[in-house]
Amino acid sequence: MAQNNRGKTSTGTNIQNVRQQNAQSAQGSQAGQFGTEFASETNAQEVRRQNQQAEQNKSQNS
Repeated sequence: MAQNNRGKTSTGTNIQNVRQQNAQSAQGSQAGQFGTEFASETNAQEVRRQNQQAEQNKSQNS
């Protein structure tokens, strides 16, 4: 059984794959960039618009 799971944890996680993902993540953070998951799910223009709208609402309510 141990020979069949060489390179994997007891739960079946591929150690080499995790190391590769960690290395890629470290490279991105060193360059001041976010991972692709964050970037692909975030629309910066929409966030700016929502922030601007929130500021306008805050000044109207004060």
